[in-house]
Amino acid sequence: MHLPKINIPKKYIKTGAWALGIIIILLMITGIIAYNKREALLEKMMAKAIAKADKDYGLDVKIAEYGFNGFSTVHMKNISVVPKDRDTLTTISDMTIGVKLFPLIFGDVKLSEIDLNMGKLNIVFRDSLSNLDFLLKRKKKDNPEQKSKTGLGDLAHNLLNQVLYKIPDNMQIKDFLLNVNDNDTAKLTFLTSNATIDDGELSSTILVNETESTWHINGTVKPGKKQMDIMLFADNKKVELPYLERKLHAKFSFDTVRTEMKNADYSGDDFKISGSWSIKNLLINHPKIASNDIVVADAKIEADMLIGKNFVALDSTSTVYLKKASIHPYIKYTLSPNKIYEVKLHAPEQDAQEIISAFPQGLFESLDGMQVRGKISYDLNFYLDSTLPDSVKFSSSLTPSNFKILKWGKTDLQKMNKDFVYTPYERGKPMRDILIGPGNPNYTPLSEVSSNFKNAILTSEDPSFFTHKGFVQESIRKSIAVNFKAKKFVRGGSTISMQLVKNVFLSRQKTLSRKVEEILIVWLIENNNLISKNRMLEVYFNIIEMGQNIYGIGEATRYYFGKKPSDLNIGEGIFLANIVPRPKIALYKFKDDGGLKDYLYPYFKFIGKIMAGRGLTPVDSNGYGFYNVQLRDGLRKYLLPDSTSIDTNALESDEDPLLPAIETHDASKSLFDRLFGKQKKDTTHTQPAKIDTTKTKRELRQERREQRRREKEQEKPAL
Repeated sequence: MHLPKINIPKKYIKTGAWALGIIIILLMITGIIAYNKREALLEKMMAKAIAKADKDYGLDVKIAEYGFNGFSTVHMKNISVVPKDRDTLTTISDMTIGVKLFPLIFGDVKLSEIDLNMGKLNIVFRDSLSNLDFLLKRKKKDNPEQKSKTGLGDLAHNLLNQVLYKIPDNMQIKDFLLNVNDNDTAKLTFLTSNATIDDGELSSTILVNETESTWHINGTVKPGKKQMDIMLFADNKKVELPYLERKLHAKFSFDTVRTEMKNADYSGDDFKISGSWSIKNLLINHPKIASNDIVVADAKIEADMLIGKNFVALDSTSTVYLKKASIHPYIKYTLSPNKIYEVKLHAPEQDAQEIISAFPQGLFESLDGMQVRGKISYDLNFYLDSTLPDSVKFSSSLTPSNFKILKWGKTDLQKMNKDFVYTPYERGKPMRDILIGPGNPNYTPLSEVSSNFKNAILTSEDPSFFTHKGFVQESIRKSIAVNFKAKKFVRGGSTISMQLVKNVFLSRQKTLSRKVEEILIVWLIENNNLISKNRMLEVYFNIIEMGQNIYGIGEATRYYFGKKPSDLNIGEGIFLANIVPRPKIALYKFKDDGGLKDYLYPYFKFIGKIMAGRGLTPVDSNGYGFYNVQLRDGLRKYLLPDSTSIDTNALESDEDPLLPAIETHDASKSLFDRLFGKQKKDTTHTQPAKIDTTKTKRELRQERREQRRREKEQEKPAL
């Protein structure tokens, strides 16, 4: 096959040749002029850079010698950078930098070469100051109107380019020391004895704290293609930082961590960065997370990050892997015009045993060794507009398919179905062993608990106990809104089921892992009908704390009223429900004649009205038994005079009390306080410890000590 011959007139060829020749000549002339003037241009550029560093950042930059070394490389000696009134930040003995000429024509400075010999980066923290403070002092000269038009995506694109441009094609670093000094108590050094980039191949050797460990950062870097794949590991041991243990009281180590950036470019109007992050044998130990070592054997995230004009998001195309289990996260944070938080999690239906096997070792001790069959899927949806916190959206569902437990782990989740020993704790110490069964004379079967108490406590604490599956999503949703507005944790969302699991199966340590384990066990019990609702309520009534060293409805009714649980009237039932959130201050709610203090009357009216509306008690215009509640005679002599004011907050335990579901209230207060606020006349709750002027402070202290001694003496006989 012959292609047709194209005839181009000779005059066009001559014209093109002349134009190309002129361009080449002009470039040569420009290059010659630039080459001859380069020292002057370098001098001007250096002076400008040093002045800018001083003006914008307050940095004193000194370079003893500098000059061109070849056509496009600059050689510098004895460099120092010192922030104003701070410790020296950087010193470098000898450095050569090369730039790419073609991008320079368009105003982009891309490094082609770095050769550094003997340098030091010194980071010093002294109290609230550091020699990195200059990063916050840059004078912003951007036009506010222009800045507002620049989206986060464009800023991210420009910032990433600036970082990538500073990664050279070839690099040789020898003896560069990074020194971190934190208030002279925690010190850390990294000596890069050798680091090279040879045509994109990265290799390095880093000595940590002199001879403590040898690290390597190896891989490939291709800044021109916006790609990199690097791995961090140590010789013959884990990568670990004792610095974190000294500074944060946390252990943190791993075998390898790998980071990969596959692509970074615009996807429509948004800037998209695609990559992955993986880690092997990650070990974490921190008292806020768990009481023991947590080991994540194999974890990886395939991530697609989207950065728009006013938001940052982890796209739902991302996948998190834990061993063979996987979940798709979607996380979005919108900055303007309102701050909006969005989280969605979707775990497609997958083998349940793979999910349980994927749990990090040591995270959920009671479930270790559990064997199951079937499949499960999970979905979570959370949306919060900071300007409309009450409209927060929350839903969470763990859906089983042919799920069945084949073998318990370390804990028998059905142990509540038979007699067992319960041990309550105070401030981390065991109080006493309590048999939950007929062998305990104070044990009360559910059938022998007065409906007045049962209905009062369910009304005030967990109205949907017999219909929910361990969780009340509306309660959790309201709690999120309340806590967000308060900017602190003031309200929980626990149910009776959750409180039972926490107290019967789990330790009393306040850790993140314990809370997650509590949720998992509740789901396993409720969704597999391991324990009936009646039995759960019966156990709850027999372990609930209802006073100082008073546990269970049997002990409580005898202690306060000298009655059996079956004989409680409506007022006594409402009173005992009222003290559940703060059981240790129960006696301070009585007047010295044994009757209830007046501030409780609205609480009785409120709870009683709800119960009457549901047909649980007759309508009573006289306070639903408020005036019928009388403390037994044996305890009245220990009550303080009505004129005495006590700060009852000081009487509460540091440990989590046995607080049931908070569907409509703050877990740290009584329902009355949460609904109506604290009343001025309720001096037992609102005022610090003041005394009747007829008594001295010493006399009051002696009276309190004597009262506590007598109460302890009376506890066992009274029970």
